[in-house]
Amino acid sequence: MTAILIAAAAGLFTTLLGTPVAIRLFRVWGWGQRIREDGPQGHLEKMGTPTMGGTVILVGMCIAYLVARVEFESVTVAGLSVLAVALGLGLVGFLDDLTKIRRQRSLGLSKTAKMVGQAIIAIVFAVVIVHYGHVKPDLSFVRDTGLKLGVVFYVWVFVIVAGASNAVNLTDGLDGLASGSSVLVLAAYAVISFWQFRHSCSLSVIPPPSGACYAVGINAALDTAVVAAGAMGAVAGFLWWNAAPAKIFMGDTGSLAIGGLLAALAIVTSTQLLLLVLGGLFALITTSVIIQVVAFRFTGRRVFRMAPLHHHFELLGWPEFTVIVRFWILAGLAVAFGMGLFYADFLRLGGTA
Repeated sequence: MTAILIAAAAGLFTTLLGTPVAIRLFRVWGWGQRIREDGPQGHLEKMGTPTMGGTVILVGMCIAYLVARVEFESVTVAGLSVLAVALGLGLVGFLDDLTKIRRQRSLGLSKTAKMVGQAIIAIVFAVVIVHYGHVKPDLSFVRDTGLKLGVVFYVWVFVIVAGASNAVNLTDGLDGLASGSSVLVLAAYAVISFWQFRHSCSLSVIPPPSGACYAVGINAALDTAVVAAGAMGAVAGFLWWNAAPAKIFMGDTGSLAIGGLLAALAIVTSTQLLLLVLGGLFALITTSVIIQVVAFRFTGRRVFRMAPLHHHFELLGWPEFTVIVRFWILAGLAVAFGMGLFYADFLRLGGTA
C-alpha cells in the first residue's frame, strides 16, 4: 500500500512542479497549439497555447514508478509492459504533435500512420503479456469469462488499444476535460489492481473463496497498481495547469498515451469490457463521432451541431466550463457504476471485504 501512495505522490508533485517549467520551455521552442478552423469560434483565442504537455505526464509516470521501487522492489512484466504501452503511444502522439507544429496546421500524422503505430505497439504488448506476463488470451469483463480467443486475442488487443487511445484523443477538446476524466478512471484501476493484489489466489495466507479470488500474481497486481497510481498522480498534477483556462494542453502526446495506458490496464487486470463502463464518457464521445460520420455519409445530414459531443453543447450555448464540469460528473458516475459491477461480482462469488 505504501508503494502505491508513494507513486501517486511522486507523480503528482513531478507534474505539479514540472509543468510550469515545461510551459516556459515550450513557449521558447514555439510548441504552440493549432486550432481547427471549423471548431467553435471561442477556441481561436487558444491558438498558440503551449501543447505536447503529455511529455510532462509521461516523465511523471516514469519518475513515480522509479521512486516507488524504494518501497516495492519487485519489477514485473505486467507493470513494465503497461508503462511501455503508454510510452510507445506517447511517442506516436509526440510525432503527431510535432508534425502539426512544423506544418503550422491542425492536422498531423495521417490516419494510416497512427494506426500502424498503434498496431505495432498493441501486438508487441499482447505477445509479451501472453508469453511472459501470464495473461490468458481470453475475453474478460469484470474477470476472465473463460472464452478463449486464441489468435484472435491479438487482434482484440489492437481494437482495445486503438479504441481507447483514440477515444481519449477525441475527448481532449476542452480545457481539462480529458485529464480530469482520466484521473477518475486511473484511480479506479489503482483500486482494482490493489484489490486483486489483496485477494489473489496465490496468497500465502488463506485466500478468498476460490471462485472470488483473482488468478493473478501478487507482485504483478501490486506493480500494476503502482503504475496506475503513479499515472493518476501525474495526470492530476498536470490538470492543475490544464484546467480552464488552460495554460498548457496535453496534445496527442498525452491523450494517446493515457488512452493506451487505460487499455493496457484493462487487459492485464482482466477487465477488458469493464473499461467500456469505467470509461463511459470516452465511449459516449466516441459514439457521437461515429453517429455523426455515419449519418452524414448516408443521409447528408448531421445529428449533432458538431462532433465530438462536447462541441455540440458548446454550440447550443453552454459555457465551456459548464460542459466540462457536467461531463466530469458523467465520467464520475460511469466510474462509480463500473466499480459497483466489479465489487458486486466479488460478493456474488462469496468474497468478503
